Amino acid sequence: MKTEEIKIANLKCGGCAATINKELLALDGVDEVKVNKETDSVTINYKKEIRSTILERLLQLGYPEATEKNGLLVQLKSYSSCMIGKINNL
Repeated sequence: MKTEEIKIANLKCGGCAATINKELLALDGVDEVKVNKETDSVTINYKKEIRSTILERLLQLGYPEATEKNGLLVQLKSYSSCMIGKINNL
């Protein structure tokens, strides 16, 4: 297992954090996820060989690694993920 902190873009609120947490924990090989809104990061405990899968899922949700291009479409995806997270936490 490996623990890594990944800096991400578009992290805005608890709804974002809830979506990220739920979606990454659903990936086979991810054991623990901690989202930190203050540092715009996600700390993940995972099997080393699935890092690319984690990054791809974050991008699909609208939260790319901070080193990735963050275009308008990706930002819009993050708003959708944020709303879903808020609704799921009601």
